[in-house]
Order: sequence, then C-alpha cells, then structure tokens
Amino acid sequence: MTATTTLIARALLLDMDSTIVNSEAVVERCWRRWAAEQSLPAEDVLKVVHGRQGWATMAALLPDRPMEQNVADNRRMLEQETADMEGVVPVVGAPAFMTALAQLPHALVTSADAALAEARMGAAGLPMPDVRITAESVSASKPDPEGFLKGAAELGFAPEDCLVFEDSEVGIEAGRAAGMRVIGVGDRAAAFAPTAHVRDLTQVRIEGLADGGIAVRITA
Repeated sequence: MTATTTLIARALLLDMDSTIVNSEAVVERCWRRWAAEQSLPAEDVLKVVHGRQGWATMAALLPDRPMEQNVADNRRMLEQETADMEGVVPVVGAPAFMTALAQLPHALVTSADAALAEARMGAAGLPMPDVRITAESVSASKPDPEGFLKGAAELGFAPEDCLVFEDSEVGIEAGRAAGMRVIGVGDRAAAFAPTAHVRDLTQVRIEGLADGGIAVRITA
C-alpha cells in the first residue's frame, strides 16, 4: 500500500551532488587521493566530505592547517573534479523531475564552483537552472544557510515559501537554518531528520498550481 504526502511551496532549491546528479564515484576518487596525500584514513575523510565546499572539509579534518593551504588544495581538487566526468550520471528520476520544473521557480544551490556545476550537469544530461548559487556566490559553506537564503532572494520568495532538496547532513542543516522545509534524497539523508524523505526522485511528482504555488507530491 502506498501513501502520498503533499507539500506546497512557491519555489524549489536544489542541491546538485547526490541530489540530482550522482557524482559519488568521482568524489570518492578525488578525496581518496587527497586522503592518501595527507596520510588520513580514506573512510574517515569520506564521512565528512558530502555537502561542504572542499576547503571547509579540509578545515574540519585538519583544524591546525593554514587556511591558505586548504584553499590551494581545494582549487587543485576542483580542477581535477572538473576534468573527471567518468561515472557522472543523473540521480534516478532526475531527468523527469527537472523537466517538470522547467517553467516553475527553482534554483541550483551547490557547493561546487560554476565550472564544476556546468560540467556535472552537462555530463548528467540535465538542464542548468537559470538561477544558480555556486561556491563563488557565497562567503560561507554549508551548513551555513547563506546559499539557500541567496537562492530564495534571487527567485524573489521568502524562505518559508521555499522547499529544499538535499542529500547531506550539512545541506539539510543549512536548509533548516534558512527556515525552509527540506526533502532528503537518498539513503544518506534519511538519518538527518528532513521534513520528508525519498529514496530517489521517482518518488516525487511536481505540479504547478493555478495560484502560482507548486505541489510536491511524495509517494512512499
């Protein structure tokens, strides 16, 4: 027996990696290399990389390391990730989900920089939203809510009228800190108490309403 939950919003804010784009393979490759360079256990590193900008992950793992070194390593890793699209595919259900959103207010809010976001969305065959908040757009990494608040402001909606789609702990924390409801996508998200949770985007149906609202119907 299936049950449907309906959430009403006026705009949707979408994380990218592991939310609409499956880039887990390349993320793991790049961060395993970095972990080896730092003589850190790869599994410990991989537990904290999701959702944050790279420099913020490095600062969390090596708190005594000079920030300029983190920034330099992050720049190098972004170049590596942008050149490596092997295994980058859409999250299951993402193509139909993005098609349904085409004429509705939505924005990408990602910790990737603009070049990496363009590359991964292109590799996954997904349309890039007109409004996108990337690493260059913010001064703080998730779990700070700055990115989601900027996305809402650029779309012209109050935070409480926005619905976030996220996969990571820090992303879900950022959405909540912005005063928004959060739909967690994927197995990882289930542990972090999102407003609602889906296995993948095949469980989500989007409907534009006559009053300008967006009905997000979740089937479980």
